[in-house]
Amino acid sequence: MPERYDPDEVVAPTGAGGAMDLATSEGETLEKLPGGPMGTGPAELDPSAPSGERARSLWSDAWRDLRRNPIFIVSGLVILFLVVISIWPSLIASGNPLQCDLAKAQEGSQPGYPFGFNGQGCDVYTRTVYGARTSVTVGVCATLGVALIGSVFGGLAGFFGGASDAILSRVTDIFFGIPVVLGGLVLLSVVTSSTVWPVIGFMVLLGWPQLSRIARGSVITAKQNDYVQAARALGASNSRILLRHITPNAVAPVIVVATIALGTYISLEATLSFLGVGLKPPTVSWGIDISSASPYIRNAPHMLLWPAGALAITVLAFIMLGDAVRDALDPKLR
Repeated sequence: MPERYDPDEVVAPTGAGGAMDLATSEGETLEKLPGGPMGTGPAELDPSAPSGERARSLWSDAWRDLRRNPIFIVSGLVILFLVVISIWPSLIASGNPLQCDLAKAQEGSQPGYPFGFNGQGCDVYTRTVYGARTSVTVGVCATLGVALIGSVFGGLAGFFGGASDAILSRVTDIFFGIPVVLGGLVLLSVVTSSTVWPVIGFMVLLGWPQLSRIARGSVITAKQNDYVQAARALGASNSRILLRHITPNAVAPVIVVATIALGTYISLEATLSFLGVGLKPPTVSWGIDISSASPYIRNAPHMLLWPAGALAITVLAFIMLGDAVRDALDPKLR
């Protein structure tokens, strides 16, 4: 009697058709895994998790770590408070920052005026509160502009390589050779506008090369992963690979650097305003108040103490937030 074979036990051929079916099946699985292209690559089973449960993604693990980090909680509360008073400063300051009384110039704390008065008789407390709006606006807008331009240019150069990558590298080298403060003195000295937009434009102009290099290196690392190669083998277009597979896995370093840079831009705005080339009166700014108070530091130190303290706390809060986010998103620290 001839031996009978069970069809289920017959090994399927491994020709082109079988390989394509296998690749298609793997590609579909890759798309559906919660830790796949939209997370940190193909998900694996977590040995410590219940049976059948997939491992958490990088973002869920990062959020879990951030919620347990006291530095993140403290800095987040400080930043939330700054954002609230930037949008609604009248919640805690009912006065007018431009209303001054020369008869009270340089006077100290009084009932209803806890921070005293500046050299023109303006309420230091009210000006300190309203100055948060300018600083937060400059920092957030400059960071968004830098992150957007730097991520687009750096990501495209890192993905396509070749001539575009070489050109971007040489352009960023040129911008890195320009001192930031000196560039601000030269470029902003000819600007007569008292709005925040020239200062924001200057920061974006000189700040995007740093983010572009971060994005370029992150994209180059991400595009070498196996799931990107699998998607390319399945015939995915460059736009789909870049947007769906690479961007979610390459954006973490950009977020970390941008968060830390936000505090730096706030400090840079105050520096340029202190030197007289940044924001100009009647705009209310911590840098302007520090500049006007510096000649009277011996006779009326309160004029300098409060705006400088608010600036220091704001910059420190954003730097602490960036450090916490970096620690949460860095796989090497896990």
